[in-house]
Amino acid sequence: MIERVICSSDALQDGGLAVRFTARLYGEEPPAFAIRYQGRVYAYVNECVHIPLELDQNPGHIFDMTGQYLVCSVHGAFFAPHDGRCLGGPCRGPALVSLPVEERDGQVWLKEEETNE
Repeated sequence: MIERVICSSDALQDGGLAVRFTARLYGEEPPAFAIRYQGRVYAYVNECVHIPLELDQNPGHIFDMTGQYLVCSVHGAFFAPHDGRCLGGPCRGPALVSLPVEERDGQVWLKEEETNE
């Protein structure tokens, strides 16, 4: 397991803008994002489970206006921020691909599997 910093802790505000980054997952580098919700940091691959498009047409704008749900700006699907599960819209049920993150020492760390490149 390797770790890398994806942003400072203060870059994420509850229900605020997401921080975008590129993940390393199964030999690919999908777009991803980190958010803060109810004081905790979560990270997901930035791909709707309905049709594989990025959730945020306007970079970083993933939360709805209330800051309670993640929303696909293309399809209107909405997701629970704490587990990525689709709560409504065209993909009800499946979840976003979550990424393991940890917050410590004022930074958000992404944990990734080591690859043999």
